[in-house]
Amino acid sequence: MLNEHFGTIVQIGDILVSEEVICEYFACDYEACKGICCIEGDSGAPLEEDELDSLERDYPSYCDLLSEGGRKAIAKEGFFSIDRDGDLVTPCVNSCECAYSHFLPDGACLCAIEMSKCTKPVSCSLYPIRVTKFKSGGEALNLHRWKICSAAFEKGRREGIRVYQFLKQPLIRAYGEDFYAALEAAAQHVLEDEQVSGTH
Repeated sequence: MLNEHFGTIVQIGDILVSEEVICEYFACDYEACKGICCIEGDSGAPLEEDELDSLERDYPSYCDLLSEGGRKAIAKEGFFSIDRDGDLVTPCVNSCECAYSHFLPDGACLCAIEMSKCTKPVSCSLYPIRVTKFKSGGEALNLHRWKICSAAFEKGRREGIRVYQFLKQPLIRAYGEDFYAALEAAAQHVLEDEQVSGTH
């Protein structure tokens, strides 16, 4: 573990995990947010290159769940877009609404891909963790704070669920069982130190 004035960083192989991923509380509160994270923002959700084929292959399974705007955006842009930073992202309707969104009668939003039992982009599953990739091949996992998720941070604190615990299955999907086991072990030490120091 690397410990500097800006907090503890846990290193597992070539993956760096920020202290907030371990110490902060989080649990999605859909009743409060209604899936607004799918329709707000300044670009689509990040995509991995190996996810592009499945988005196209599975389209017949989820296309009927999309809004008309979503289908038009995909027809125009394809199954992915390139954002201002040159990164692969999901196509959007009106610059911010994910094209893969499904809307309920009350206006609440769900992921059409997930509803169809297909595999949605890992970046969506990992939220509020955001992944930064290094040219060297390593990655950094950091906590992203967004005001629309304030209820989720509050719910996590009420229920005693940490970010890494809430995201157990997405983290295993992305990095494997061994990675998560190592993260759990490291988290135990970080949280013990937290209790001793009286922080958080």
